[in-house]
Amino acid sequence: MNRHPILIAALLLTLFGVLGTSLVAFTHEQTRERIQANERQALLRSLQALVPASEVDNDMADDSLLVHAPELLGSPETRVYRGRKGGEPVATVFTSVAPNGYSGPIRLLVGVRRDGTLAGVRVVAHKETPGLGDKIDERKSDWVLAFTGRSLGDPPPQLWKVRRDGGYFDQFTGATITPRAVVKAVRGTLEFARREGARIYAAKPAADGA
Repeated sequence: MNRHPILIAALLLTLFGVLGTSLVAFTHEQTRERIQANERQALLRSLQALVPASEVDNDMADDSLLVHAPELLGSPETRVYRGRKGGEPVATVFTSVAPNGYSGPIRLLVGVRRDGTLAGVRVVAHKETPGLGDKIDERKSDWVLAFTGRSLGDPPPQLWKVRRDGGYFDQFTGATITPRAVVKAVRGTLEFARREGARIYAAKPAADGA
């Protein structure tokens, strides 16, 4: 029996297998790099929506660290991005979480300027009820924009609640739990920034980057 055709077929199958595996690996690597680049650009756009590029001269996506204050920031680990100009602190952006939303955690970006005022707040992920709780999303209403420029002194700390609870901030008709959770999370972020601001700016960037 002539085994040459069988050997040739086996070799060809092996060759095609190696080439196929190499092609998949190459495609995956190229796709991974493209995905990472796209994610980085999306992150920069989000950060610059709160801290405009004209106000800083560092790369905020690369100047970040991890902090641990779940009682104020809503999760066991929170990444903080830092903006500087001429080496001087300008603002920080916290990836805070409101853990007690109506339908689960609400993920936020909270920008805090060096003077303790809010550069802005954005909701980046939530599962709140469409037409009710989802009004925290900037694409649905301008409610979240009311935080810009506020601080722990404006309104006073005791008024950092929704109106139904005797506070300053509006709630939504038929949906109080969602805005209540966001207001509490933003206040907690401001409290942490006031308490730890100097340490945040002085700490070395996290080794794992963004």
